[in-house]
Amino acid sequence: MRLFSIGNITKGDLDGFFGLFIDNLLQLLLIFTLCPLFCGMSHAEVTTKVLPGAAISILVGNIFFAVQAWLLAKKENRSDVTAMPYGINTVSLIAYIVFIMAPVYRQTQDASLAWKAGLLACLVSGLMELVAALFGGWLRQHTPRAALLSTLAGIAITFIAMGFVFQAFANPAIGLLPLLIIILGYAGKVKLPLGLPAGFVAVVIGTVLAWILRGFGVLPMPLPAEGGALGFHPPLWYGGELYEFLITPVGWGYLSVIIPMGLFNIIGSLQCLESAEAAGDRYSTTTSLCANGVGSIIAACLGSPFATTLYIGHPGWKAMGARWSYSWLNGVVICAIALFGAVGDVLRFVPLEVSLGILLWIGLVITAQAFQASPSHHAVAVAAGLAPSMAAWLLVQIQETLRVAGKTLYDTVDLFGSALHVRGVIALSQGFIVTSIVYSAVIAFVIDRKYREAAAWMLAAAILSAIGLMHAYKLTPNGVENQFGWFAAPEFAIVYAVAAGLLWLLARRPQTTTGFVAVTGPDNKIRITARSN
Repeated sequence: MRLFSIGNITKGDLDGFFGLFIDNLLQLLLIFTLCPLFCGMSHAEVTTKVLPGAAISILVGNIFFAVQAWLLAKKENRSDVTAMPYGINTVSLIAYIVFIMAPVYRQTQDASLAWKAGLLACLVSGLMELVAALFGGWLRQHTPRAALLSTLAGIAITFIAMGFVFQAFANPAIGLLPLLIIILGYAGKVKLPLGLPAGFVAVVIGTVLAWILRGFGVLPMPLPAEGGALGFHPPLWYGGELYEFLITPVGWGYLSVIIPMGLFNIIGSLQCLESAEAAGDRYSTTTSLCANGVGSIIAACLGSPFATTLYIGHPGWKAMGARWSYSWLNGVVICAIALFGAVGDVLRFVPLEVSLGILLWIGLVITAQAFQASPSHHAVAVAAGLAPSMAAWLLVQIQETLRVAGKTLYDTVDLFGSALHVRGVIALSQGFIVTSIVYSAVIAFVIDRKYREAAAWMLAAAILSAIGLMHAYKLTPNGVENQFGWFAAPEFAIVYAVAAGLLWLLARRPQTTTGFVAVTGPDNKIRITARSN
C-alpha cells in the first residue's frame, strides 16, 4: 500500500526535514568551529576524521527511527505516526569539548590525545545507554509526566527558542519574514499556494531575499568556508586508537564529567519518548535506548567524539505533519554533506537566519505540550521545572557577556552583589536536568498527596546533591566546573534530607476525611467520594 511505503514523502515530511536538517547541521557547524578553537585540531582534521564518523552515526540512527515509525504505522494502521528526531546532542557536544577535550589539550598540548579522550567519552555514553535500556522503562513508568516534560519545555524555550529568535531579530531583513511565514503556516494553519509546505516556502523566500539584498550591496557577500576540504572523505576505523587509549589513565580521569553527561542523554531520551507518547506515538523504551547506544558506539569507533541521541521536538514535527520519511531524508542529506566536506560551505548559500523560525516553532510547541499533556492540576509542577533550565541559560549569557568584555566570572562573581545573585544562578544551573525532574516530581506527588513518593524523590535529591550531581560546583579561572565527591553540596543535601523526613512523617500520618469530591466513574456516572489528606 502506497500510504505505508517507507519512501513516501509528504509535505509534512519536507517541513520536518528542513527543521531537523538545520538542527543537525548546527551541530556539525559547532564541531567544525569549536574543535579547532578549544582542542587544537585543524579544520581539515575535523573534516576528515571527526565529521565522517558523526555522519554515519546520524545516518544509521535516522534510518532506524524512520523504520521504527513505519512499522508502528503499519501495526496500528495509522498514517499520522511521526518518527523520533535524532542527532548529536548540543549540550553534551559542548560539555565534551569544554570539560573533557579542551582540558586534555591544555595539559598536554596534544590535539590527538584530546580527540581520543572525546572518543572514550562517546563510547562510555553509548555503553551506558545500552545498560539503561534494561531499566529505562521502569524509570519512565514511575516518574510523573509533568517531571519528564517540564525539563524539555525549559530547554526548548531557552536554549532552542530564545537564542535563535534573538538572531532572527538581529537580522530582520532576512530573518523576520521567514519567521512570520512559519508562524502563519503552522499556528494559523494557513494553506499556502500549491499546497507548498510552510517551512520550504520560508527557506526559499528567505534565501532569495538574502541574495537579492547581497546583489544590491545591502548585505555582504558570503566568504569562502575556512578550512574547507571539498572531496569525498570516507569514515575510517579508529577502534585500535580507542583501545590503546582505554588502557591509559588520562581519559578515565574525566569520568566525573562523562558519567553525568551519559545520564543526561539517558534522561533526555526518556523525556523524548514520554513527549512522543503524549503526542500519540508510543515507542519501545528498550529498543530506542539500544539504538541510541549503538549509534554512539559506532560514532566513537569511526572517529566522532560526540554521542548521538533522541532529539526533543517530536510534537513539533508531528504538528507540521512530518511522518517517517523526514527522518531518513535528513540522515541521507546530512551524511552526504559531511562525507563530502561541505559543512562549512552550506551557509554561504542558505543563510542560517532564514530557517530559524522552524526551530522557534519547535520550541514553542514543546513548551505548550508540557502543560497540555500533563494533568491540568500538575501545571504548577511543570512551571517549577522550567526554573533550572532558565538558570542554566542565564549562566551561559552571563559568561558570554563577561568573555566579550574581557572578564571572567571567577574575577567578577562577587561584584554583582544583590543585583543578581550569581552564585544562586550557578547552583541552580548545575545538574539542571536532574533538578528540574526532581522538583517537578516532588510537587506533582505532593499535589496528589502521595507523600511517600515525594519523600523518596526528595531523598534522591539529597543523595544527588551529596555526590555532586546537583548544585555542586567549583569556580575557577577557566569557568564553572562540576565538583564531584562525597558531600559536594552539603547545604543542599542537608535541607533535602530534612524535607524528605518531613514528607515521610506526612505519609505516616493517619488519613482524615477533609471533604468530598465528585468523581466520574468508568460508566460515566458521577459519584461523590470522600477526599482524605
